[in-house]
Amino acid sequence: MAHVLDAFALLAMALDEPAADEVEAVVRRGDGRVAAVNLAEALDQLGRVHGHDDELLDSTFAPFLAEAVEVAPIDEALAWRGAVLRRRHYRRRTSELSLVDCFALGLAGPADTLVTADPPLLRAARAEGIAVRALPDARGRRP
Repeated sequence: MAHVLDAFALLAMALDEPAADEVEAVVRRGDGRVAAVNLAEALDQLGRVHGHDDELLDSTFAPFLAEAVEVAPIDEALAWRGAVLRRRHYRRRTSELSLVDCFALGLAGPADTLVTADPPLLRAARAEGIAVRALPDARGRRP
């Protein structure tokens, strides 16, 4: 069993948002997984939106990635699964589930728990029968 983290969870930890302690607890368990594309999304947001430089990003993520979180590559099987999940759950007006989020969803298996605060991702995971851990959002509210 693994705890699959999406970009939101990584951002919450790096930015010390309300979910940071919960994400850190998951990371300390040593069974965390993140799709490489979700890691890329978090790094992009931290650098482009929040102004973190490469050195800070490396010092923030490198230690916990090396010790406690498996970074999963996007292979052909995960690419197919992500695409299928997006077609199944994306609705422009009611469920704006990103393709990147579908890789986190696709990485989670039936015995895993998806860790996020993203409402469309939580709904899709529940619909797929995947256990979820709903994190508080940046304002401290749980979806």
